Amino acid sequence: MTLIRQEDFIQSIADALQYISYYHPLDFIQALNTAYQKEQSPAAKDAMAQILINSRLCAEGHRPICQDTGIVTVFLKVGMDVRWASQLSVLEMVNQGVRQAYSHPDNVLRASILKDPAGKRINTQDNTPAVVHIELVLGDKVEVEIAAKGGGSEAKSKFVMLNPSDSIVDWVLKTVPTMGAGWCPPGILGIGIGGTAEKAMLLAKEACMESIDIQDLIAKGPANALEELRLELYEKVNALGIGAQGLGGLTTVLDIKIKDYPTHAANKPVAIIPNCAATRHTHFVLDGSGPAEFTPPRLEDWPSITWEAGATARRVNLDTVTPAEMATWQLGETLLLSGTMLTGRDAAHKRLADMITKGEPLPVDFTNKFIYYVGPVDPVRDEVVGPAGPTTATRMDNFTETMLAETGLIGMIGKSERGQEAIDAIKKHQAVYLMAVGGAAYLVSKAIKKSHIVAFADLGMEAIHEFVVEDMPVTVAVDVQGQSIHQIAPKIWQSKIGKIPVVT
Repeated sequence: MTLIRQEDFIQSIADALQYISYYHPLDFIQALNTAYQKEQSPAAKDAMAQILINSRLCAEGHRPICQDTGIVTVFLKVGMDVRWASQLSVLEMVNQGVRQAYSHPDNVLRASILKDPAGKRINTQDNTPAVVHIELVLGDKVEVEIAAKGGGSEAKSKFVMLNPSDSIVDWVLKTVPTMGAGWCPPGILGIGIGGTAEKAMLLAKEACMESIDIQDLIAKGPANALEELRLELYEKVNALGIGAQGLGGLTTVLDIKIKDYPTHAANKPVAIIPNCAATRHTHFVLDGSGPAEFTPPRLEDWPSITWEAGATARRVNLDTVTPAEMATWQLGETLLLSGTMLTGRDAAHKRLADMITKGEPLPVDFTNKFIYYVGPVDPVRDEVVGPAGPTTATRMDNFTETMLAETGLIGMIGKSERGQEAIDAIKKHQAVYLMAVGGAAYLVSKAIKKSHIVAFADLGMEAIHEFVVEDMPVTVAVDVQGQSIHQIAPKIWQSKIGKIPVVT
């Protein structure tokens, strides 16, 4: 009989969440570096470099890899010979660990969880509650798989109930392009097959927590049908040419992980859940001897990569930029932004749109301004702002026409693609959309020299901030003509990959 003490369990949960907020799994770093070394797309290679550099900075500074520090998901395997010394339930202990981790004074993590999700959507302020799955197993230990899953990648989860004769490969290849780049590739696709609808989704989520080992599998060859499926999907998904951040390139996925379960003869449930470039998960075991210990990776394990904008990068003063200047910006061009910008996400856009509809004056003047879709982490110590990477821009598509037509806004900055509705509005108003790299939040924050809230402080991380930036790197993703790099580049690279000879 093993005794698990309340304080040990809570401390282990809290320590694990702090640990994964700033340490990538080493297998991810090695796989991404391998992909970086072979990447032939300049834009994708640039994005990978920023992600790798950001990862090392976070490991050194113990600050979040991504501003979206995730919804906590926990898989517990509790031995039936375990006894608990606790005044709290297991779920309450997990939540206390989450609460403790997300309010750590040296590394405050962003609280993103909202209660009343179908109604008022009020932030719980401490990132609780977690999503917890408990399985009773033989033994006298507690095994914990814990992840902090970003909302952008979680939003791209897909499920289908195929007919038994339908092709899983065909469905995956049809589905992945519809997911866009909001899940911040390159990353992992977790696939669950079988069981029931909810079981397939759980299998896919569990698969996301497995280590990257596709290169080892390629080297040794498949031993069963699931491994054959992994290899086929790995090759064919990468052949889609989506590339890092959707910019077109050789690598879209670093691995395909699959878990399966027996299912009804009439069904073939299949789920996909992507893990983004801020892959955050770890595993530990409690045996009654105390809290879990987490051994930091060595900084030497990170590749030595430097990032430079290049001689062709164009410097832009946001305080003096004109429509005529914006009209000269080329699709895919790197810009270095300096000057003043405003921020705003979903809740702020909804409130602004409601005020416009009611004819109420806005609290901020957007005339000739750019808005950055971001919800930053709170600063600590001498920081101006915490990690402040972009959020998925498509969520603001419904507001784009109103913002461009009614506020004087001239440009937007976010991550991933824009939908046709937003692209049409951008072209109509001769505006632009610029893309920052998702998964490089701490690196981006280094370019922010001043920050203060100018409206909607009650929205917490979704408040409108004013940032003063210096040489913030972005890519022209939709130009004033309505051309979209996310529509054009993957098609080009899909064609190129079909023509690139395989090196053996």
